[in-house]
Amino acid sequence: MPPRREQTALLALLALTAFAANSLLCRTALRPGLIDAASFTGVRLGAGALTLGLLTARRRARGGDGRSALALLAYAAPFSFAYLRLGAGEGALVLFGAVQTTMLGWGLARGERPGAAEWLGLALAVAGLIVLTAPGASAPDPLGAALMALAGASWGVYSLRGRGGGDPLAATAGNFLRAAPLAGALVVASALTGPLHVAPRGVLLAALSGALASGLGYAIWYAALRGLTATRAAILQLAVPVLAAAGGVLWLDERITARAALASAAILGGVALAVLRRAPPPPANAAR
Repeated sequence: MPPRREQTALLALLALTAFAANSLLCRTALRPGLIDAASFTGVRLGAGALTLGLLTARRRARGGDGRSALALLAYAAPFSFAYLRLGAGEGALVLFGAVQTTMLGWGLARGERPGAAEWLGLALAVAGLIVLTAPGASAPDPLGAALMALAGASWGVYSLRGRGGGDPLAATAGNFLRAAPLAGALVVASALTGPLHVAPRGVLLAALSGALASGLGYAIWYAALRGLTATRAAILQLAVPVLAAAGGVLWLDERITARAALASAAILGGVALAVLRRAPPPPANAAR
């Protein structure tokens, strides 16, 4: 049974905040070289699997499935490696552009027909996102852009597969438990091609990213997805760069400009315009 509208809104807000925290933790760990990208991915998914495994230890059945686990890994690994080559603005623009293309395209293919307010809200939010990220988006590194586009498409697939029924916590736990060994194999493969770099603070940041911002955050997102159409789920995620920018000001001492403030207002206004109108519930045969 889908959550009520108010529950969906609260769950979505909590999940989007977790996504923004994830971006900040990843940026903090990778940019100063506190940990390499493969190890960050391995610790992140391992910590998420451990946390969710403990929370669901007494349950008789595990949720999730192999395809969702592969989509999770296909998001997490390219995301980490892409941020070694891209600036924050470039990465956000490519990532969320790929997410929107994947989820909106699927929604249209499945018969969702956004109304005029949703299209207008999407256009306003995308315009604000372009303004917010434009300084670093003129010539992105080709390999970095390709990796981030893969991450965005994979996250779109993972979100779409989470829109069906079932226990969100159990499903997320199952996906992490299946993806963690694959991430471990990635770390081993990376070690065979070059030295790994793992500092204690980098491990801590990756563990926090996996246990809290990823594991619990994704479980909350899976719960919210049951009350969202693919279109609205896609548009909602455009708010993440704004939340991440605000976190950067508070946590990383980054400076916010007047243009960034205006762009953020456009994004949040577009999201509000698109999602505050009442829409019919998602179809019962939503993607899994």
